[in-house]
Amino acid sequence: MTVAETTVNPAEIAKFEAMAEEWWDPNGKFKPLHMLNPCRLDYITTQIAAEFRRDLATPKPFDGLRILDIGCGGGLLCEPMARLGAEVVGADAAERNIPVARVHAAQSGLDIDYRHTTAEAMAAAGEQFDIVLNMEVVEHVADPLAYLTACQQLLKPGGLHLCSTINRNPKSYVMAIVGAEYVMRWLPKGTHEWSKFITPDELFDLMRQAGLEPVDRKGYVFNPLGWSWSLSDRDLSVNYVTAARKPG
Repeated sequence: MTVAETTVNPAEIAKFEAMAEEWWDPNGKFKPLHMLNPCRLDYITTQIAAEFRRDLATPKPFDGLRILDIGCGGGLLCEPMARLGAEVVGADAAERNIPVARVHAAQSGLDIDYRHTTAEAMAAAGEQFDIVLNMEVVEHVADPLAYLTACQQLLKPGGLHLCSTINRNPKSYVMAIVGAEYVMRWLPKGTHEWSKFITPDELFDLMRQAGLEPVDRKGYVFNPLGWSWSLSDRDLSVNYVTAARKPG
């Protein structure tokens, strides 16, 4: 598929291509994701375990499940999913991310199928998954509805879609752009565009239009005193995560 036939935004891809070598540096340009990752994994594993009736106390609770991490970057989520027993495919439109992810997986002794491709191309090829992880990607694509529709097509009937993004309001501008990019310098300036942020209600509406049934949403809340993240049922004002099912 050509870029014109996908929802890929070349300018957005270029931003992450430039940072590819830093994915696994906990103090580098992806420090915010490393800090957030334990909280993200808590939500992801809990939702998958509940949906597919898996016991997280067992050695390989996700054995037999096929998981796609779309926009996988360096593999920060793929590797934990593989350790939990899942068959994992990591896909990213930024080509330079893939060799970084492959090398780190090999060093970790993990078998993960990393691909330089798009959600649309995989859907057109008829790929199917039990779970699609769509984390911090939708705010970077050219057409969110078309992108979410491709994610829906990639799910088996009854499959689970987990999606996180950033709310659009004055607080998110201050925290996610001014704070993260200019004050703390956690991210390069220009990583995010506030106008592309999506409110929880807008995201739920887009998911319904794409053929998904939203079932849950929670906020990621940063505690500057404890320098940590936690999940919140009430505070979705900046970062938040959602769960949706494909009917059937």
